[in-house]
Amino acid sequence: MQATLVTALPDGDDWRYEVKFDGYRVIAIKDGDRVQLRSRNDKDMTATYPGVARAVARLDTESAIIDGEVVAVDDAGRPSFQALQHHAAHPRHHIVCYAFDLLHLDGVDLLRRPLDERRATLPSLVEGSGLLLSPTLPGSAAEIVAAVGRLGLEGIVAKRGGSRYEPGARSDSWRKFKLEKQQEFVVGGFRANGRIVDALLVGCYAGRELRFAAKVRAGLTPHLRAMLFDRLQPATTARCPFADLPSSRAAHWGGGVTAEQMTEMTWTKPQLVVQVRFVEWTAEGHLRHSAFVGIRDDKRPKDVVREG
Repeated sequence: MQATLVTALPDGDDWRYEVKFDGYRVIAIKDGDRVQLRSRNDKDMTATYPGVARAVARLDTESAIIDGEVVAVDDAGRPSFQALQHHAAHPRHHIVCYAFDLLHLDGVDLLRRPLDERRATLPSLVEGSGLLLSPTLPGSAAEIVAAVGRLGLEGIVAKRGGSRYEPGARSDSWRKFKLEKQQEFVVGGFRANGRIVDALLVGCYAGRELRFAAKVRAGLTPHLRAMLFDRLQPATTARCPFADLPSSRAAHWGGGVTAEQMTEMTWTKPQLVVQVRFVEWTAEGHLRHSAFVGIRDDKRPKDVVREG
């Protein structure tokens, strides 16, 4: 179940608020001695996060399905998406999993039960296992936005207490509010500088067309530039995948790609999804002040559309 992006948090007695964690969404499955962690695009992540898998195995129940988020946190509990992707380079961060929903318990399907009822069992279920409980935040919507903003966290998710779980749906019963603008984009090409990436060319889908959004250079460390070059090489192609390139002119913020600049680019099949932070969308439909955040191997390219 996915949340709908909103520009203001809903307020009222029926809404429950949680921190929007900057990590990988997982469905944790325990069936007797068998444990699996499945990503949003149904990849097996069990071996990737063995500590989380061991925590699921310790649940004091025969079978359960839990919805949650794998996050890398520092000693203060602050999440970092970069540390999650490159954990060996961030030894001060710990991999944890926050549980926020219970979908199945010992043969009982809970999908049609209200959220409040599903969550009521979670605290006792995860206690002592090593899984963490995503807490419900107290206060009004305005108070929570102010508090989460002071902590420098990514955002907040509001959920209707009486809502059912809707698998595969982007539901209005769950709403996400971001304190900074971020979303996933599909890589359709890059500008090389030797054997490193100087800039990524990214976009998102509108129907069946991949539409160009930005040239992304900020946030790319020397290690990332070399790693992305090697990763994108097998996907290179002679054909530009963006339906709206070349641009008639370079956009004011450098977001466009003119016909002359097209010759500088190396095109790739739209297979790699990355997360990008930015200030706003321009009138031309491009990103202003974009910065690379990380790779999203848990997202399908065809699912990447402009949010908001």
